[in-house]
Amino acid sequence: MHRRPHGTLAHMLPLIVLVGPTASGKSSLAVDVALTLASRGQPAEVVNADSMLVYRGMDIGTAKPTMDERRGVPHHLIDIADVTERASVADFQTLAREVIADVRERGAVPIVVGGSALYTRAVTDHFEFPGADEGVRAKWEQRLADVGPFALHEELRRLAPESAAKIEPGNGRRTVRALEVLELTGGHRPSIPEWTYALEGVHQFGLDLDRAVLDQRIDERVEEMWRQGLVGEVEGLLRVGLREGVTAVRAIGYRQVVDFLDGHLTEEEAKAAVQKATRRFFRKQLGWYRRDPRIVWLDALDPGNAERIVSEID
Repeated sequence: MHRRPHGTLAHMLPLIVLVGPTASGKSSLAVDVALTLASRGQPAEVVNADSMLVYRGMDIGTAKPTMDERRGVPHHLIDIADVTERASVADFQTLAREVIADVRERGAVPIVVGGSALYTRAVTDHFEFPGADEGVRAKWEQRLADVGPFALHEELRRLAPESAAKIEPGNGRRTVRALEVLELTGGHRPSIPEWTYALEGVHQFGLDLDRAVLDQRIDERVEEMWRQGLVGEVEGLLRVGLREGVTAVRAIGYRQVVDFLDGHLTEEEAKAAVQKATRRFFRKQLGWYRRDPRIVWLDALDPGNAERIVSEID
Protein backbone atom coordinates (compact mmCIF):
# COMPACT_ATOMS: atom_id res chain seq x y z
CA MET A 1 0.00 0.00 0.00
CA HIS A 2 1.27 3.45 -0.89
CA ARG A 3 0.83 6.18 1.65
CA ARG A 4 -2.11 8.46 0.83
CA PRO A 5 -1.72 12.22 1.04
CA HIS A 6 -3.23 14.32 3.78
CA GLY A 7 -6.19 16.64 3.38
CA THR A 8 -9.01 16.12 0.93
CA LEU A 9 -7.91 12.64 -0.10
CA ALA A 10 -7.69 11.38 3.48
CA HIS A 11 -11.13 9.80 3.15
CA MET A 12 -9.61 7.35 0.66
CA LEU A 13 -7.68 5.64 3.43
CA PRO A 14 -9.26 2.33 4.43
CA LEU A 15 -10.85 1.67 7.79
CA ILE A 16 -9.91 -1.76 9.14
CA VAL A 17 -12.24 -3.35 11.69
CA LEU A 18 -11.22 -6.43 13.68
CA VAL A 19 -13.93 -8.37 15.48
CA GLY A 20 -14.23 -11.69 17.27
CA PRO A 21 -14.47 -13.19 20.74
CA THR A 22 -12.33 -12.34 23.73
CA ALA A 23 -9.03 -14.22 23.95
CA SER A 24 -8.92 -14.68 20.16
CA GLY A 25 -5.98 -12.31 19.73
CA LYS A 26 -7.63 -9.18 18.27
CA SER A 27 -5.54 -6.67 20.21
CA SER A 28 -2.25 -8.29 19.26
CA LEU A 29 -3.30 -8.68 15.61
CA ALA A 30 -4.28 -5.00 15.44
CA VAL A 31 -0.75 -4.03 16.45
CA ASP A 32 0.71 -6.56 13.97
CA VAL A 33 -1.37 -5.00 11.18
CA ALA A 34 -0.34 -1.48 12.18
CA LEU A 35 3.35 -2.43 12.21
CA THR A 36 3.02 -4.26 8.88
CA LEU A 37 1.49 -1.14 7.34
CA ALA A 38 4.19 1.03 8.91
CA SER A 39 6.89 -1.16 7.39
CA ARG A 40 5.41 -0.28 4.01
CA GLY A 41 5.44 3.44 4.72
CA GLN A 42 1.81 3.71 5.75
CA PRO A 43 1.20 4.86 9.35
CA ALA A 44 -1.67 3.21 11.24
CA GLU A 45 -3.29 3.71 14.63
CA VAL A 46 -5.60 1.56 16.76
CA VAL A 47 -9.07 2.75 17.80
CA ASN A 48 -10.61 0.88 20.72
CA ALA A 49 -14.27 -0.16 20.39
CA ASP A 50 -14.60 -2.03 23.67
CA SER A 51 -16.91 -0.13 26.02
CA MET A 52 -14.98 -1.13 29.15
CA LEU A 53 -11.47 -0.20 28.01
CA VAL A 54 -12.54 3.45 28.22
CA TYR A 55 -12.39 3.30 32.03
CA ARG A 56 -9.26 4.29 33.90
CA GLY A 57 -8.17 1.65 36.39
CA MET A 58 -10.11 -1.19 34.76
CA ASP A 59 -7.01 -2.89 33.41
CA ILE A 60 -6.77 -6.51 34.52
CA GLY A 61 -10.43 -7.45 34.15
CA THR A 62 -10.66 -5.96 30.65
CA ALA A 63 -7.31 -7.40 29.45
CA LYS A 64 -6.40 -3.84 28.48
CA PRO A 65 -3.28 -3.89 26.29
CA THR A 66 -0.27 -2.65 28.23
CA MET A 67 2.12 -0.05 26.83
CA ASP A 68 4.56 -2.86 26.02
CA GLU A 69 1.83 -4.79 24.19
CA ARG A 70 0.97 -1.70 22.14
CA ARG A 71 4.56 -1.76 20.79
CA GLY A 72 4.65 1.94 20.08
CA VAL A 73 1.45 1.99 18.04
CA PRO A 74 -0.88 4.85 19.08
CA HIS A 75 -4.11 3.65 20.70
CA HIS A 76 -7.24 5.78 21.04
CA LEU A 77 -10.32 5.73 23.31
CA ILE A 78 -8.58 3.90 26.15
CA ASP A 79 -8.55 5.37 29.69
CA ILE A 80 -10.77 8.34 28.86
CA ALA A 81 -13.38 8.04 31.63
CA ASP A 82 -13.65 7.53 35.38
CA VAL A 83 -15.55 4.50 36.65
CA THR A 84 -18.20 6.83 38.08
CA GLU A 85 -19.12 8.06 34.60
CA ARG A 86 -21.91 6.55 32.52
CA ALA A 87 -20.95 5.16 29.13
CA SER A 88 -23.48 5.03 26.31
CA VAL A 89 -23.12 3.53 22.86
CA ALA A 90 -24.50 6.75 21.34
CA ASP A 91 -21.74 8.82 22.96
CA PHE A 92 -19.16 6.24 21.95
CA GLN A 93 -20.34 6.36 18.33
CA THR A 94 -19.68 10.11 18.24
CA LEU A 95 -16.27 9.83 19.88
CA ALA A 96 -15.10 6.95 17.68
CA ARG A 97 -16.17 8.59 14.44
CA GLU A 98 -14.37 11.80 15.43
CA VAL A 99 -11.19 9.85 16.18
CA ILE A 100 -11.41 7.87 12.92
CA ALA A 101 -11.82 11.09 10.93
CA ASP A 102 -8.86 12.66 12.73
CA VAL A 103 -6.61 9.64 12.17
CA ARG A 104 -7.45 9.65 8.47
CA GLU A 105 -6.89 13.41 8.21
CA ARG A 106 -3.39 12.87 9.56
CA GLY A 107 -2.71 10.32 6.83
CA ALA A 108 -2.89 7.19 9.00
CA VAL A 109 -5.06 4.09 8.67
CA PRO A 110 -7.46 3.58 11.60
CA ILE A 111 -7.76 0.01 12.90
CA VAL A 112 -10.89 -0.45 15.00
CA VAL A 113 -10.69 -3.31 17.49
CA GLY A 114 -14.18 -4.41 18.43
CA GLY A 115 -15.70 -5.40 21.71
CA SER A 116 -19.36 -6.10 20.97
CA ALA A 117 -21.30 -6.17 17.72
CA LEU A 118 -23.43 -3.29 18.96
CA TYR A 119 -20.43 -1.02 19.41
CA THR A 120 -18.62 -1.87 16.18
CA ARG A 121 -21.80 -1.54 14.14
CA ALA A 122 -22.69 1.72 15.83
CA VAL A 123 -19.32 3.06 14.70
CA THR A 124 -19.33 1.77 11.11
CA ASP A 125 -23.02 1.56 10.14
CA HIS A 126 -26.05 3.79 9.73
CA PHE A 127 -27.19 3.57 13.32
CA GLU A 128 -29.36 6.24 14.91
CA PHE A 129 -30.20 6.34 18.59
CA PRO A 130 -33.37 7.61 20.22
CA GLY A 131 -33.05 10.52 22.62
CA ALA A 132 -32.44 10.19 26.33
CA ASP A 133 -33.90 11.83 29.41
CA GLU A 134 -32.05 11.64 32.70
CA GLY A 135 -35.23 12.00 34.75
CA VAL A 136 -37.04 9.22 32.92
CA ARG A 137 -33.99 6.96 33.11
CA ALA A 138 -33.55 7.65 36.82
CA LYS A 139 -37.16 6.66 37.41
CA TRP A 140 -36.68 3.30 35.67
CA GLU A 141 -33.32 2.72 37.35
CA GLN A 142 -35.02 3.21 40.70
CA ARG A 143 -37.67 0.76 39.60
CA LEU A 144 -34.90 -1.68 38.69
CA ALA A 145 -33.39 -1.28 42.15
CA ASP A 146 -36.80 -1.85 43.75
CA VAL A 147 -38.03 -4.91 41.85
CA GLY A 148 -34.91 -6.40 40.22
CA PRO A 149 -34.09 -7.11 36.56
CA PHE A 150 -36.42 -10.05 36.03
CA ALA A 151 -39.57 -8.32 37.31
CA LEU A 152 -38.68 -5.19 35.34
CA HIS A 153 -38.19 -7.27 32.21
CA GLU A 154 -41.66 -8.71 32.75
CA GLU A 155 -43.05 -5.16 32.86
CA LEU A 156 -41.33 -4.44 29.54
CA ARG A 157 -42.73 -7.68 28.09
CA ARG A 158 -46.25 -6.54 28.92
CA LEU A 159 -45.68 -3.09 27.43
CA ALA A 160 -43.54 -3.98 24.40
CA PRO A 161 -43.18 -7.74 23.84
CA GLU A 162 -41.07 -7.30 20.69
CA SER A 163 -38.50 -5.26 22.57
CA ALA A 164 -38.50 -7.61 25.54
CA ALA A 165 -37.87 -10.60 23.27
CA LYS A 166 -34.57 -9.04 22.17
CA ILE A 167 -33.28 -8.52 25.72
CA GLU A 168 -32.12 -11.17 28.18
CA PRO A 169 -34.35 -11.07 31.29
CA GLY A 170 -31.36 -10.53 33.57
CA ASN A 171 -30.02 -7.55 31.63
CA GLY A 172 -31.37 -4.73 33.79
CA ARG A 173 -29.42 -2.01 32.02
CA ARG A 174 -30.85 -2.76 28.58
CA THR A 175 -34.32 -3.20 30.03
CA VAL A 176 -34.12 0.24 31.64
CA ARG A 177 -32.97 1.75 28.34
CA ALA A 178 -35.84 0.09 26.46
CA LEU A 179 -38.39 1.40 28.96
CA GLU A 180 -36.84 4.87 28.80
CA VAL A 181 -37.08 4.94 25.00
CA LEU A 182 -40.58 3.49 25.12
CA GLU A 183 -41.71 6.29 27.40
CA LEU A 184 -39.98 9.00 25.37
CA THR A 185 -41.00 7.84 21.90
CA GLY A 186 -44.06 5.70 22.44
CA GLY A 187 -42.31 2.78 20.83
CA HIS A 188 -38.97 1.02 21.07
CA ARG A 189 -37.77 -0.47 17.81
CA PRO A 190 -35.67 -3.51 18.65
CA SER A 191 -34.63 -4.22 15.07
CA ILE A 192 -31.01 -3.68 14.05
CA PRO A 193 -30.51 -1.64 10.86
CA GLU A 194 -29.59 -3.33 7.60
CA TRP A 195 -25.94 -4.03 6.79
CA THR A 196 -25.19 -0.54 5.44
CA TYR A 197 -21.95 1.29 6.16
CA ALA A 198 -22.14 4.93 7.19
CA LEU A 199 -18.37 5.32 6.77
CA GLU A 200 -16.27 4.93 3.63
CA GLY A 201 -13.71 2.25 2.94
CA VAL A 202 -14.61 -0.20 5.69
CA HIS A 203 -12.91 -3.61 5.65
CA GLN A 204 -14.05 -5.99 8.41
CA PHE A 205 -12.20 -9.10 9.49
CA GLY A 206 -13.32 -11.63 12.07
CA LEU A 207 -11.14 -14.01 14.04
CA ASP A 208 -12.44 -17.56 14.08
CA LEU A 209 -11.40 -19.97 16.79
CA ASP A 210 -12.51 -23.51 17.58
CA ARG A 211 -15.07 -23.33 20.37
CA ALA A 212 -13.24 -25.79 22.63
CA VAL A 213 -10.00 -23.83 22.21
CA LEU A 214 -11.84 -20.57 22.83
CA ASP A 215 -13.47 -21.89 26.01
CA GLN A 216 -10.09 -23.07 27.28
CA ARG A 217 -8.49 -19.71 26.50
CA ILE A 218 -11.26 -17.85 28.29
CA ASP A 219 -10.96 -20.05 31.38
CA GLU A 220 -7.17 -19.61 31.37
CA ARG A 221 -7.49 -15.85 30.91
CA VAL A 222 -9.78 -15.58 33.93
CA GLU A 223 -7.35 -17.63 36.03
CA GLU A 224 -4.55 -15.31 34.89
CA MET A 225 -6.61 -12.23 35.80
CA TRP A 226 -6.94 -13.59 39.33
CA ARG A 227 -3.18 -14.21 39.50
CA GLN A 228 -2.52 -10.67 38.27
CA GLY A 229 -4.63 -9.24 41.07
CA LEU A 230 -8.15 -8.66 39.76
CA VAL A 231 -9.64 -8.74 43.28
CA GLY A 232 -7.22 -6.05 44.44
CA GLU A 233 -8.00 -3.97 41.35
CA VAL A 234 -11.72 -4.11 42.12
CA GLU A 235 -11.09 -3.21 45.78
CA GLY A 236 -9.20 -0.13 44.63
CA LEU A 237 -11.94 0.85 42.17
CA LEU A 238 -14.60 0.50 44.86
CA ARG A 239 -12.71 3.10 46.87
CA VAL A 240 -13.00 5.58 43.98
CA GLY A 241 -16.70 5.02 43.30
CA LEU A 242 -17.05 1.89 41.14
CA ARG A 243 -20.29 0.91 42.87
CA GLU A 244 -21.90 4.27 42.01
CA GLY A 245 -20.83 4.15 38.37
CA VAL A 246 -23.86 2.30 36.90
CA THR A 247 -22.04 1.18 33.73
CA ALA A 248 -18.57 0.10 34.86
CA VAL A 249 -19.71 -1.97 37.85
CA ARG A 250 -21.81 -4.16 35.53
CA ALA A 251 -18.84 -5.26 33.43
CA ILE A 252 -18.22 -8.98 33.32
CA GLY A 253 -15.52 -9.80 35.86
CA TYR A 254 -16.12 -6.72 37.96
CA ARG A 255 -19.67 -7.39 39.07
CA GLN A 256 -18.79 -10.97 40.05
CA VAL A 257 -15.81 -9.81 42.12
CA VAL A 258 -18.03 -7.19 43.79
CA ASP A 259 -20.47 -10.00 44.64
CA PHE A 260 -17.55 -11.94 46.15
CA LEU A 261 -16.36 -8.94 48.17
CA ASP A 262 -19.94 -8.36 49.36
CA GLY A 263 -20.12 -11.96 50.57
CA HIS A 264 -22.70 -13.15 48.04
CA LEU A 265 -20.28 -15.56 46.35
CA THR A 266 -17.19 -17.46 47.39
CA GLU A 267 -14.03 -16.59 45.49
CA GLU A 268 -14.18 -19.83 43.50
CA GLU A 269 -17.85 -19.22 42.70
CA ALA A 270 -17.01 -15.71 41.51
CA LYS A 271 -14.22 -17.00 39.28
CA ALA A 272 -16.47 -19.68 37.79
CA ALA A 273 -19.22 -17.09 37.26
CA VAL A 274 -16.82 -14.83 35.32
CA GLN A 275 -15.77 -17.74 33.11
CA LYS A 276 -19.36 -18.75 32.46
CA ALA A 277 -20.55 -15.19 31.76
CA THR A 278 -17.66 -14.56 29.37
CA ARG A 279 -18.31 -17.73 27.41
CA ARG A 280 -22.03 -16.95 27.18
CA PHE A 281 -21.48 -13.33 26.14
CA PHE A 282 -19.07 -14.12 23.35
CA ARG A 283 -21.09 -17.00 21.97
CA LYS A 284 -23.96 -14.54 21.68
CA GLN A 285 -21.69 -11.96 20.08
CA LEU A 286 -20.37 -14.49 17.58
CA GLY A 287 -23.97 -15.19 16.61
CA TRP A 288 -24.43 -11.51 15.77
CA TYR A 289 -21.18 -11.30 13.85
CA ARG A 290 -21.87 -14.49 11.90
CA ARG A 291 -24.98 -12.90 10.43
CA ASP A 292 -22.96 -10.03 8.95
CA PRO A 293 -22.08 -11.05 5.37
CA ARG A 294 -19.46 -8.30 5.07
CA ILE A 295 -16.98 -9.84 7.52
CA VAL A 296 -14.03 -11.79 6.11
CA TRP A 297 -13.29 -14.61 8.54
CA LEU A 298 -9.73 -15.59 9.38
CA ASP A 299 -8.28 -18.49 11.36
CA ALA A 300 -7.24 -16.85 14.64
CA LEU A 301 -4.22 -19.15 14.88
CA ASP A 302 -2.83 -18.29 11.42
CA PRO A 303 0.43 -16.31 11.85
CA GLY A 304 -0.04 -14.77 8.39
CA ASN A 305 -3.20 -12.83 9.24
CA ALA A 306 -1.57 -9.40 9.37
CA GLU A 307 -0.05 -9.82 5.91
CA ARG A 308 -3.33 -11.14 4.54
CA ILE A 309 -5.30 -8.17 5.90
CA VAL A 310 -2.83 -5.68 4.46
CA SER A 311 -2.91 -7.41 1.07
CA GLU A 312 -6.74 -7.46 1.07
CA ILE A 313 -7.00 -3.70 1.56
CA ASP A 314 -4.18 -2.74 -0.81
